[in-house]
Amino acid sequence: MIITTKRLILRPWRESDLEPVAAITADPEVMRFFHLTRSRAQSDAWVARAQARIERTGFGIWAVEAPGVAPLIGFVGLNTVPEDIPCAPAIEGVWTLGAAYWRTGYCTEAARAAMQDGFDRLGLQEIVAFTAVRNLPSQGVMRAIGMTRDTEGDFEHPRVPEGDPLRRHALYRLQAA
Repeated sequence: MIITTKRLILRPWRESDLEPVAAITADPEVMRFFHLTRSRAQSDAWVARAQARIERTGFGIWAVEAPGVAPLIGFVGLNTVPEDIPCAPAIEGVWTLGAAYWRTGYCTEAARAAMQDGFDRLGLQEIVAFTAVRNLPSQGVMRAIGMTRDTEGDFEHPRVPEGDPLRRHALYRLQAA
């Protein structure tokens, strides 16, 4: 399964993706709203789980390639919301790009394509996305792809410590057309 847009390819993971994705997930600036950075071993294990999910379910978090620009600029896709998150059960849109590819429109383009695939191919009726209230760039992507904030659904993330400024999360929703 491959999803293409005007400038991007969302595709399964390759061995050659391991080094660049490790660099992305080790970058403190990229990961500043996630409360973590990943070691190379953690990143490799995460990629293996992401690829296994794609193979098992037909959807997941894809590697994003920008032909003629870079073989891997980040990752975008759909994921099952964990049970301990208040909006579960649901499918969420997920995206992270390397800092060199911010403010290019790539994230919006890839997220829109992943959401459309979820509605068209998977028959989803709704996709959610959530992030720390302070993560204004990600909320900008959510609005750009047509998502609407559900302020009544905003929540305290159970995996972020109490008192942490990243604990409060904004919830966005997008319905199938």
